[in-house]
Amino acid sequence: MTPRPFLLISALAVLLLSAPAGAATWTVDKAESVLGFIGKQSGKEFTGRFGHWDAAIDFDPADPAAGHAKVTIAMGSAMIGDAEKDQALPGEDWFNIQAFPDAVFEATTFRAKGGNQYDAVGTLTIRGIRKDVVLPFTLDVTDGKARAVGRLDLVRTDYDVGGHGLFSKGRTVDLNVAVVVDLMATAQP
Repeated sequence: MTPRPFLLISALAVLLLSAPAGAATWTVDKAESVLGFIGKQSGKEFTGRFGHWDAAIDFDPADPAAGHAKVTIAMGSAMIGDAEKDQALPGEDWFNIQAFPDAVFEATTFRAKGGNQYDAVGTLTIRGIRKDVVLPFTLDVTDGKARAVGRLDLVRTDYDVGGHGLFSKGRTVDLNVAVVVDLMATAQP
């Protein structure tokens, strides 16, 4: 019936990272970017996305450890494209947007892993539950434009998402969820 995406949300950001050469501050092009999630219900994969989120990103590939990113995700904007799931997501069992309207991914540092691969190291907060996370991503920069693509695998019940009743054991809706990020950003002068 209902899925269990995140954020961040979830990543998360969710997170989100960007990092182009020569500048530290980046502006994300939301029209060209996706912050979404992948889950499984009754053995069938479903995908969704968040329609409303904001990102503040400072990242210099020459000094990744000094970088910082903060992504705030409006959990009520989660969409799967299935009326039943979309109606259930904002409810108390899933995202409980009345009590917890936003999820936040905050990267306090970045690690270079070689080539175009990085880790965003920080925290993800969903439903008031804050956990340390590492979001691996690739970054490609061309002419002051960056594309960051990453995936953060989570267990939804770690954040109390769908953690009650029928959906708490993962029989109908899997406990594992992936937060996916595909961001386009432009370096600020």
